Amino acid sequence: MEEKQTTEMGEAVAVLRRFNRFYTRFAGLLDEGLLASGYSLTEARVLFELATRPEGGASEIAVALKLDAGYLSRILRKFEEAGLLTRSPLATDARQAVLRLTRRGRAAFAELDRRSAGQGQGIVAALTPADRETLMRSMGGIERVLGKEGRSRPPFVLRQHRPGDMGWVVGRQSILYAQEYGWNGEYEALALRIVADFLDRYDAARERCWIAERDGEPLGTIFLVRHPDREGVARLRLLHVEAAARGMGLGRALVRECVEFARMAGYKTVTLWTQSILHAAHKLYQEAGFRLAAEEPHHSFGKDLVGQTWELDF
Repeated sequence: MEEKQTTEMGEAVAVLRRFNRFYTRFAGLLDEGLLASGYSLTEARVLFELATRPEGGASEIAVALKLDAGYLSRILRKFEEAGLLTRSPLATDARQAVLRLTRRGRAAFAELDRRSAGQGQGIVAALTPADRETLMRSMGGIERVLGKEGRSRPPFVLRQHRPGDMGWVVGRQSILYAQEYGWNGEYEALALRIVADFLDRYDAARERCWIAERDGEPLGTIFLVRHPDREGVARLRLLHVEAAARGMGLGRALVRECVEFARMAGYKTVTLWTQSILHAAHKLYQEAGFRLAAEEPHHSFGKDLVGQTWELDF
């Protein structure tokens, strides 16, 4: 296990470094002058801070950009000598200076900002709408994972279904169970029937589909539907969590949301059918108060399995 984790860590580091090399080359960050200007990437970033902060000193900029104070001081001196920047003593502490861009400095920033916006527009305009959505979602995910502000946000949200979700549900679950358990196309056929029946007979007052997502990317799902033959009984169906989203409490949140809705909708019992090999799901059901009601061997999805019925009474 430790060797596997070491290998996975090494692969992740290699992917991160490859992406860094790709992006610095793609965005022209290695050019002598950023966006064909006379400023380096760091100088342009300092210019941005000076232009967008109401008033501030060098210490605030150094902290924001994690720059060495001596390095920042040399950049600011260069800006002063070029007529881009003025310093004036802080009224409350003469030892500190307030930094302000001159008219020439604001014009220099405006030109850099125009070039940067033009570069971004050129990149985005060349993409299809689907690729633009993928780009935005991926960049948002990177910012969320690596940024302090992003880590303070909820790791996922739960929403009700909307057009297009059912195709994703069937596709992802079919792939997941084929990859992890070797199930064949019979499972995909079953999932198709379940989602088709849900859409055909959908009762918004007593039925739900929840999609868990993060930055617009779906991570898992669960359904609650009326039992066709048992009055006052609901069925929990098609619970799944993407492999990359496991360990963040998403499955527990989906089951809890499902159970709470069933209780508020007036059901007396929630039942579900699962397989004995799905141990992670069993733990979630037990935590929510379900009990194992019945077991029966069967041959489905190309495998010999043991089907289980779990129930929760209110």
